[in-house]
Amino acid sequence: MTPAPMHPSAPAGGPGSYRDQWGIPHLWADSADDLAFLQGMNAATDRSWQLELERWRSEGRTAEVLGVDAVVWDRFARQAQLDDTARRCFENLDTDTQRWCASYVAGINQALADGRRGGPEFQESGSEPEPWNPWTPLGVFLVHHILFSTFPNKLFRAHVARTLGEDAVSLFSIEAPVWSGSNAWAAHGSTTASGLPLIAGDPHRLMELPGVYQQIRLACPEFDAVGFAFPGVPGLPHFAHTGHTAWAITNAMADYQDLFEEELRWVTDSTGERIEARGAQGWETAVVSVETITVRDGEPVTTEVIETARGSVISEAPDGDALSLRFPARVERRLGFEALLPLLRSRSVSEVETAFDAWVEPVNSVVAADTSGAVRHFVAGLVPQRNPANRRLPAPAFSDRHQWEGQYVILPRTEVDRFAVSANDRAAGGGDAVAMEFAPAHRAARIRELLESASGPLSVDDMQTIHTDTQLGPWPLFRSVLSGVSVDDSSRKGGLSKAGGLSRKSEGVRSLLLEWDGRMDAGSHHAAVFASWRGSLVRRLAQHPALAPLNEPTGYSPLFGPWLSVASRIGFALETLLVRGRELGISMDAEAAAALEDVALEESRGLSWGDRHQLLAVHVLPGPLASSAPRAGLSGDTGCVLCTESLPGVDDRSFRGPVARYVWDLSDRRNSRWIVPFGASGTPEHQHFADQLPLWTAGELTPVVTDWSHLAKDTP
Repeated sequence: MTPAPMHPSAPAGGPGSYRDQWGIPHLWADSADDLAFLQGMNAATDRSWQLELERWRSEGRTAEVLGVDAVVWDRFARQAQLDDTARRCFENLDTDTQRWCASYVAGINQALADGRRGGPEFQESGSEPEPWNPWTPLGVFLVHHILFSTFPNKLFRAHVARTLGEDAVSLFSIEAPVWSGSNAWAAHGSTTASGLPLIAGDPHRLMELPGVYQQIRLACPEFDAVGFAFPGVPGLPHFAHTGHTAWAITNAMADYQDLFEEELRWVTDSTGERIEARGAQGWETAVVSVETITVRDGEPVTTEVIETARGSVISEAPDGDALSLRFPARVERRLGFEALLPLLRSRSVSEVETAFDAWVEPVNSVVAADTSGAVRHFVAGLVPQRNPANRRLPAPAFSDRHQWEGQYVILPRTEVDRFAVSANDRAAGGGDAVAMEFAPAHRAARIRELLESASGPLSVDDMQTIHTDTQLGPWPLFRSVLSGVSVDDSSRKGGLSKAGGLSRKSEGVRSLLLEWDGRMDAGSHHAAVFASWRGSLVRRLAQHPALAPLNEPTGYSPLFGPWLSVASRIGFALETLLVRGRELGISMDAEAAAALEDVALEESRGLSWGDRHQLLAVHVLPGPLASSAPRAGLSGDTGCVLCTESLPGVDDRSFRGPVARYVWDLSDRRNSRWIVPFGASGTPEHQHFADQLPLWTAGELTPVVTDWSHLAKDTP
């Protein structure tokens, strides 16, 4: 089937903002620049607090509004020079992209001038929005992705190496401890009912309120695209359908950021005082400035901003003076915004691929298709060529063997003739050429299994169903461990066990788990019991004498606390530890049996997984606005396609999950569907603030509306 060519047509009401029943904005303008202006104005109106919060984050100014607890982020943002990097990248843009981005910012500033930037959060915090700089959207994008790569994992590996020894580092791998679980997949037309491709997926991020993604339509005489935008960033970088092309991305898990252990010294001579850093060629002068962080209801905090020849110093280090961070956007003065307009204009997969040639970071695994039937899978971004050891641990700044070589890795590209699956896994991300560790293969293998096992040609309904699959990928391993736990009937006295056996109650728990099908459904009592046993096992391991040294202070910035949490890291690496824990002298059978005993003593026997696995939406403002965040019992878990992430042994609530879901149909865009966890509006009392939550929780999607006559135009 070949669809008729689609040409953008103007709505009868002329340029402006239109809405569907969910309040999703559909924007029409007479040119791409005018459309960027309109997109900026819409974002500033619908997501006013969210935009300003991201702007403060990029400039290292959140403590001005949120108080002393926010200083740790502001210090990092200043030290990493996020705002300065954004400015440099903006100044380096080509003329057309720079003008387009500036038009977006002009729209944001016009909304401020028109009095559209209010909201209860500003009243609650005693703050006000301010005019944006032309480069602020690039800073917002950096904020979303500076911690998206693997460099914080190097801090934990270094801590493990110092406390447990070099050989123990690999014991904490699950491939990589993943703080995201995005999925994307494509079906070639030879496998679909329409004869043309289908693309589906769901990005997994922190469940912030308002949501990190905004459903939107961007239309002008040049193009007509629907997709998900970052509020504060023009265009549709990650997921969109132009009517001719469609694309989706996941984090490729590439290692493109390096940490360097810097040796610093103060020097005083006839020219004055300065800080020097020891590089491969000897001592070099570092660039130093001092900045002041204003703190709400607190004293100002000064912080040194130091940049060596490697990068910006972002933390103290226990075995040296400091750690510097080197990343491609800072080095190249490019972020990848040059791709955004060509993506919107794309009419073929080749044009999508060419647009992504300009991409820098984060490094993405992309699946794309077009109405001719072509499907491609490729990795986009910059991965520097350097010593592979840099991927494992912070590298010595003085070593010439660890410096960047000035070249970048050639990334894989594949023509797809059946299925493409990308779930942060090794096969999708490019393998050893781009990274040391990836996500476990569970999600990717399960998605491919569901695609391959379909009873007939695939439809939009089939793609939608895959989103909500709850089969726990690592369950076979956990089941094997439970099967191997010793049961010794002869050792029981009074219903209790001697060493080497289980009590009657704990044996009952084990039997209950062994009859379970491994599905993490919200209504499942078995899943709740499994989570209780798994959590107890993690806590026991965290307290085990063999791992006790990990609880020593790390010496790194407290910003990286989530990556350095011992219990969290054990939970992420539990599969590896179950197999290899004996290398540290840990008897996993004994710990698994003890965890069963713990569960047997629990009182909350009637709970379902949804009772424990509640949505933990984050609204970054203390007080009544945060406490009124919507809640729901969720299916899924970290090891499922429905990756509603929790922290076993720490908190069963889900703070990360699918922040969007979509199915793009290349045969007819009107068949496409999408959803976000909350709603189109960022204002808590608005009717569209969280009206999509019941559908999202149930795994439903809403239709993508493209007929202008079915939309209502906004009135000023």
